[in-house]
Amino acid sequence: MSRLAFDAHDHHSCIADTLDAAEARCAKSGLQFTPVRRRALEILATEHRAMGAYDLLDHLRAEGLGSQPPVAYRALDFLVKHGFAHKIERLNAFVACSHPDTDHSPAFLICRHCDAVAEIRARDARGLLTDSASKAGFTVDRAVIEAEGTCPNCQDGTEVQAPA
Repeated sequence: MSRLAFDAHDHHSCIADTLDAAEARCAKSGLQFTPVRRRALEILATEHRAMGAYDLLDHLRAEGLGSQPPVAYRALDFLVKHGFAHKIERLNAFVACSHPDTDHSPAFLICRHCDAVAEIRARDARGLLTDSASKAGFTVDRAVIEAEGTCPNCQDGTEVQAPA
């Protein structure tokens, strides 16, 4: 799964692939992929944009899956902890992982116009950051790389909302 949220692709397959990868990893690792966790991941994958916990809670509440904030936060904590989703620090929001079947260092391209988020692999950028930090005597435990700008769809005026 190397699709960018900005690219035209079979969105239904994208969502299915994300859920299948999460289900397989949970089964293999003995993790409980509860209906709320599964639906939270499905919502994030469907949106292809950063979503706050309360946005997610609104979806879950409407579907009768919980009405209190801890429901959304617990689901998001699980998804992030196990690499099925990422937190976008700048926006205090979450996105489904585009590469849940691989160990990787993600970077995020965030469209400031339509809020679409694309995940790319940031191996080279992380390596440069780690090297520079090491030269300064600093050890990097965790790094989040986020870039804000304008996605191709907004640049050419064809902003596309992800299908529901």
